[in-house]
Amino acid sequence: MLVSLTVGKVDAGVTVLLTPDKRLIEFPSILLPPDISSGSIVDITVARNTTSESAAERAFRALQDQIYAAFGTAEPVAPVLRCRNATQTSVVLEWDPIQLATADLISLSLYRNGQKAGNIPKPTAMHSTKISGLAVDTEYGFHLVLRTTAGTYASERVQVRTHKMTDLSGITITTGILPAPVRENLTRAVERIGAKLVDGVRIDTTHFVTTEGRGIQWERANELNIPVVRPEWVEACEKNGRILGVTKFYLDALRPTGPPIEDSNNRPGTAGSSATTVTPAQTQKELPPDPSASSSNGANDAEEAAARRKEEGGGGSVDDEDDESSEEDEEEPEDKVRSGGGHDEQKIRADERDEQGLAVRPKQPTVEDDNASSEGDDNNGYSSLGANPPGGKSPGDGSSFQDVAL
Repeated sequence: MLVSLTVGKVDAGVTVLLTPDKRLIEFPSILLPPDISSGSIVDITVARNTTSESAAERAFRALQDQIYAAFGTAEPVAPVLRCRNATQTSVVLEWDPIQLATADLISLSLYRNGQKAGNIPKPTAMHSTKISGLAVDTEYGFHLVLRTTAGTYASERVQVRTHKMTDLSGITITTGILPAPVRENLTRAVERIGAKLVDGVRIDTTHFVTTEGRGIQWERANELNIPVVRPEWVEACEKNGRILGVTKFYLDALRPTGPPIEDSNNRPGTAGSSATTVTPAQTQKELPPDPSASSSNGANDAEEAAARRKEEGGGGSVDDEDDESSEEDEEEPEDKVRSGGGHDEQKIRADERDEQGLAVRPKQPTVEDDNASSEGDDNNGYSSLGANPPGGKSPGDGSSFQDVAL
């Protein structure tokens, strides 16, 4: 079909053409002859090219088939779940990498006994998980559910039974720094109980056995909260024929560093006294003054002074006698206590210390007086046992054995 058009405005990019019925058509200037100007008339022939249409159609269909073959025939695949390891209270599950084809991932969920246990974080990168806190010797059912934009796909159900306490086959051990003999003994013990030794810390590692807290594997075990125990734990499990707790076998657990402390109350000949070591500084402390001894000695001295005055003919008043006796009382208690009522008790306690094997200073010769012996009789024998009389205080009240000066 031939069409005649009048050239209107000519521009560098677009030329305005006028139709016979006065319509405007914008036409690319590059497709017009180079010598045209405003007012020129151009003839344009318009026809359909069916051959080119058929070729373009064939090329488009081929491209569609190629795209469909590459991305349209594959579909997401249901996950394949299996049990990697089981212990008394935990299960390690693993699965093949998920295949999504051209679909987009929505979620990957784990179900336990038909109930949703939770979503798997980073499902395209993680291919295993560990479930802890299970009951001993109990059967559980697990399966995965994959949700995508192309549909929902569920895995086969996996039945897992946790082990009994006497079943040690689920123990998986990774070793750290061990002496050669200890490592050999540990390897043989692991074989005997049916456990497994693996290289490197993995998700199914149940215990990390070492004698030294250092190294890359030790650090990784701490990051994964894997119990770090000594080799004695494996020996104890083998000896008892069952899995044991790890609290007493932690690498950083406190161990006894000496013989147990004996209770001196159970030893004969100690009269219920506690075995306390007496230091030299403690043995130098003096016994506190005995109030009863001081008062009794002061009264006797006052009577003797009054008698002497009467014999000599001195006629002092009662007040003067009391003043003189009180002055003598203030000067004498220290010497009288050291040689008086407290000495028997000191001597008895010193004898008790000798029986207990405690170090004491050499005994100093002292002078005993009648007041001390009578005072011991009044206590009805309590002083000889190192105890206080009922309802009263002994010279050593308020002081422990460390405070007594011998």
